Amino acid sequence: MAAPVEIHQLGDHVGESVSISGWVETTRGHGKVAFAVIRDGTGIVQCVFLKKALPEEVWSAFETLTQESTVTVTGEVKADDRAPGGFELGISHLEVLHIAEEYPIQPKEHGVEFLLDHRHLWLRSSQQRAGLRVRNELTKAIADFFYDRDFTRIDTPILTGSIGEHAGTLFQTDYFGENAYLAQTGQLYVETACPAFRKVYCFGPTFRAEKSKTRRHLTEFWMLEPEVAFADSDENMRLQEELVSYLVERALENCTEELKVLERDTSKLEHIKPSFPRISYTDAVAELKGKGSEIEWGQDLGATDEAILMEDRDLPLFVHDYPKQAKAFYMKENPEDTRTVKCDDLLAPEGYGEIIGGSQREDDMGKLLERIREEKLPEEAYSWYLDLRRYGSFVHSGFGLGLERTCAWITGRHHIREFIPFPRLMNRLNP
Repeated sequence: MAAPVEIHQLGDHVGESVSISGWVETTRGHGKVAFAVIRDGTGIVQCVFLKKALPEEVWSAFETLTQESTVTVTGEVKADDRAPGGFELGISHLEVLHIAEEYPIQPKEHGVEFLLDHRHLWLRSSQQRAGLRVRNELTKAIADFFYDRDFTRIDTPILTGSIGEHAGTLFQTDYFGENAYLAQTGQLYVETACPAFRKVYCFGPTFRAEKSKTRRHLTEFWMLEPEVAFADSDENMRLQEELVSYLVERALENCTEELKVLERDTSKLEHIKPSFPRISYTDAVAELKGKGSEIEWGQDLGATDEAILMEDRDLPLFVHDYPKQAKAFYMKENPEDTRTVKCDDLLAPEGYGEIIGGSQREDDMGKLLERIREEKLPEEAYSWYLDLRRYGSFVHSGFGLGLERTCAWITGRHHIREFIPFPRLMNRLNP
């Protein structure tokens, strides 16, 4: 009896008869020989049907197959470099488990909205599978990176009464008669865990009600947020470049086939190693003005400004020490220039823009309270956060890395919606 195996295990069974269960991607026939490509979720394999070697009922069953029908096939494993996946299956038996109805996604050009309407089916396509496998590898790499550095993961609440970023990008909901918000960030909560564990991080979904339709924005996305006690802004940037370099290394090492499917020019990634260049916000504005930008000192950098800065750079770039009014209330005032704060944005090359935003946190109780009042935030909602400065205040820093943006850059894909299974956009809540 043929042993049931998964497609990724075929290399261990060359010359043996095995059984595989999966879904039909394509079929084609040439009179006395026919082929089916089967996907089982771990890979794809080409199955060869020879009419003269098969019982009539097996050949007849093959002729009923439609795209995405569910089958179990049995046959001998043969190595073949020309076959998809590098192996071929010489079929001796076919069991049809389910005949699929006419599949709506055909091998032709479909509009983006059509594909998003059918996202639950589009996930099965080769490029979408490849992109989400890269996401999975980067997710595992993040856990490995921080585990190896003795960080403790802290899971922070999704429902909160405190604002982490700008009030204009909040999703509000009723919480038993109180106002609650979907978390824009876990940062404020993860900061409070530093005195307990020193080095911590959270990693989960975050929400921004930004009315943006760009290729770089989702209303729900995943963000990694580490926080380190007794680390200043310089140390914070060093941790960022080590992390990003490690993520690129892991993708190159473990996602070779996926990057081929996604047609990524990996030569643009092979030199991504520390240390990354740094430029102050003030110098960046001067450079932009020299290149014709109309930006004025005090304005945050937009996507166009970021693209101009990265035109001739092939390594990620730190832009640091932004104006206070352009950044969040919790960032540390720069003692050398009190108009600015000790923060950084890490810009990816090739036009992908900001993939990390980080800062040293304001550890002075009075200055933090002053900023909360300047932003007209409700003080009572931040009483617990201020306790961090009341009871053993300390220098600390952290950052947020957007997972989908990072995936898009590493894979060279145009839109970050491909790197989350069910993207949430301004105009899309389904499926």
